[in-house]
Amino acid sequence: MRDPANTIPAFALDSSARVPGFDLWDMWPVEHEDGRLPRFDGAALWMVLAATVEPDPDSRHMVARIYLASERDGRWTLHQPVFPEGFTPGDREWSGSAVLDDTGTRLTVHFTAAGRRNGPGPSLEQRLFEASCSFAASDGGIILSDWSAPQETMVADGIDYQVANQTEGRGGEILGFRDPGFFRDAATGGAYLFFTGSCARSSSRWTGNIGVARQDDAGGAWQMLPPVLSAAGVNNELERPHMRQRGGNYYLFWSTQAKVFAENIVAPTGLYGAVAPSPLGPFTLLNGTGLVAGTPPECPAQEYSWWVLDDLQVIGFADFPGIRDMGLIVDAAQRRAHFAGYPAPFFRIALDGATARVVG
Repeated sequence: MRDPANTIPAFALDSSARVPGFDLWDMWPVEHEDGRLPRFDGAALWMVLAATVEPDPDSRHMVARIYLASERDGRWTLHQPVFPEGFTPGDREWSGSAVLDDTGTRLTVHFTAAGRRNGPGPSLEQRLFEASCSFAASDGGIILSDWSAPQETMVADGIDYQVANQTEGRGGEILGFRDPGFFRDAATGGAYLFFTGSCARSSSRWTGNIGVARQDDAGGAWQMLPPVLSAAGVNNELERPHMRQRGGNYYLFWSTQAKVFAENIVAPTGLYGAVAPSPLGPFTLLNGTGLVAGTPPECPAQEYSWWVLDDLQVIGFADFPGIRDMGLIVDAAQRRAHFAGYPAPFFRIALDGATARVVG
């Protein structure tokens, strides 16, 4: 249930915040391995899913590409696509994470390749890849060059994780094998990738889980491990999982929507989380239910797809702010009129053991 401590403040649609000609949604920062945000002329560098504006904003998922963006004092600027044209193995790109080495000269991008380039037709197939490049900031711009070939980091095994290779499906009901989120454990030096998966061991319609892979040696192979958290029978999508470390606690965060909970479970769209004594668990749901920051009841689809920064600031994208009843948004023209498609305002959370709250 929502209460003032776990509810995001409401905001109104601001058409002036849109990037002309583009819809923006999922975003993640370029970080160092320890979670620090490098800055360039005072600006933080981000990656964001972007698509040119189409009559129906829901179509953006089928043409998504990862772009560079920068943020300075709350003002956002969209830059160039991250990858060269035709470089990635999918016919579009979905979410991931990005790590800049401590020298500031080499960038590694973990991402989801959706569909297949030059495939027989559009599909909802999802595969996990990484690629790295030389990185340079010059004259207010960012230069990415000398890309390594994309490498598939792991493959769904059909045992713990269903193979996400559907050719069609409705939003909220498709299988998941996406959203790789990088984490380096300061205590052990081990590296982890958390990702959105679908449980292969459940007969339920709701099969969401959070998977993980571990890399013990820098540059070595990723070892896929069993899921660290399962929502089989409860929820179908635990999206964009990522981890933060506070003292001896490890906090795992993810996003989910009200519509992907199982029948008879009423819960808000929001940022959810769990805490554990190690990156692999065992996890305890924050606040007893997992809910960290839900959308306000007067606008339940206000924003989505959150990312918790190392300083506990949180960013999502503005979805349908100011709309109380999404059931009245019934066609593409109405979705286009009310869809925001730009970064939502930052807010901040506080963590205290297994308790989390919104603080502003």
